[in-house]
Amino acid sequence: MKTYETYKDSGIEWIGEIPEHWSSVSLKWISKIYSGGTPSKNKPEYWSDGTIPWLNSGTVNQGDITEPSEYITEEALANSSAKWIPEKAILIALAGQGKTKGMVAQTQFEATCNQSLGIIVPSYPELNRYLLFWLRKNYQNIRNLGGGDKRDGINLEMIGSIPTPLPTKKEQTAITNYLDKKTTEIDQLISEKEELVQLYQEEKTALINQAVTKGIKPDAKLKNSGIEWLGEIPEDWNSLRLKYLGNFINGYSFKSTDFKSSGVRVLKISNIQHMAIDWSDESFIDEEFYDTKSGFRVLQNDLVFALTRPIISTGIKVALMNFDEKILLNQRNSIFRPKTKMTKWIYFILLSSRFVQEFDKRIDKTGQQPNISSNDIGEISIPVPTKEEQTKIVEHIEKETAKIDTKIAKAEKYINLLTEYRTSLISEVVTGKIKVID
Repeated sequence: MKTYETYKDSGIEWIGEIPEHWSSVSLKWISKIYSGGTPSKNKPEYWSDGTIPWLNSGTVNQGDITEPSEYITEEALANSSAKWIPEKAILIALAGQGKTKGMVAQTQFEATCNQSLGIIVPSYPELNRYLLFWLRKNYQNIRNLGGGDKRDGINLEMIGSIPTPLPTKKEQTAITNYLDKKTTEIDQLISEKEELVQLYQEEKTALINQAVTKGIKPDAKLKNSGIEWLGEIPEDWNSLRLKYLGNFINGYSFKSTDFKSSGVRVLKISNIQHMAIDWSDESFIDEEFYDTKSGFRVLQNDLVFALTRPIISTGIKVALMNFDEKILLNQRNSIFRPKTKMTKWIYFILLSSRFVQEFDKRIDKTGQQPNISSNDIGEISIPVPTKEEQTKIVEHIEKETAKIDTKIAKAEKYINLLTEYRTSLISEVVTGKIKVID
């Protein structure tokens, strides 16, 4: 990789050293920065049969924005703070859920947008793609302007203060052409590996589906289970409702004053992902409180279900608790504790795509938020072979899925390396650490 002959300290932590002939400026000096607005939702005439593209903050997830969120009317534009955005402008999310805040994207058509998006219109065309790469490179730095991962937002003044290295126009063009080419090549490699991971996941799902519904004996005679989602099962298997195989224990309704800054963990609905526990949103109660709530303790090898809220809007959320620690269960969740040592068998049943589809059918989505009760889950029937066969099938699934998981881990490691290389390459090029112009 070529480098420039001499460098200087930019005096800005985000940038570090830059080529001697480059400058660094605040973003506001090389672009026009403003925000949009939302026409009143109480006026149907602002939204009905509209022809003007309108974007919400979620559109930044497109990267290159090719589709609007909605359309508004000319009347809506005239009577709101919504403003026109030129084609190729850069949008930055000033707020938003999850990872949205701080994300940037580029419009591929003229549009309008809401007040949660900052609009950046570079002073001249050569700047467009260069600034896009620079801002994407600083995603976390930009988020930190508005409190990092907290809910605080970013404002236009903060956006305008973003320090920006400024090469010559000729270099800006060379940098964007180089990065467009290189990142496209890297993205193609990442896409191929992601497709491979998807194929491995499908292979794993098919293996589990076959094993838990048909067994592992190739010559097993089958019978009609009498259960629509299950279909045929081996002749010597039974089918039983979950409620007959274990106990459901619903969570405790804590008061906000019960929670402490440290102590015993409380398992909340936000912690339960499908087949995983995410402790990024932690809550605690003290030891004394824990001692008085023995009926709500989560034990090792319990299965825990999320029962409500948007967390289950995309389907089943259930996890196997392999934590050997003190934990209490919060409301809107339920423990399923098998009566006999068949947790792993039931765990693999829950992993099967057929069970997932049956679970999804039973979610009540008629209200403002989706719900399912532990009683509803308990009514779902599952196949039950003999204990001896359960053990053999579980061992078979664990052995074969371990091989697939090794392949997945290898592909995901490669994806991570490519992603890191992509990020590093952009950072080095937009700050002049690597010279891409002759």
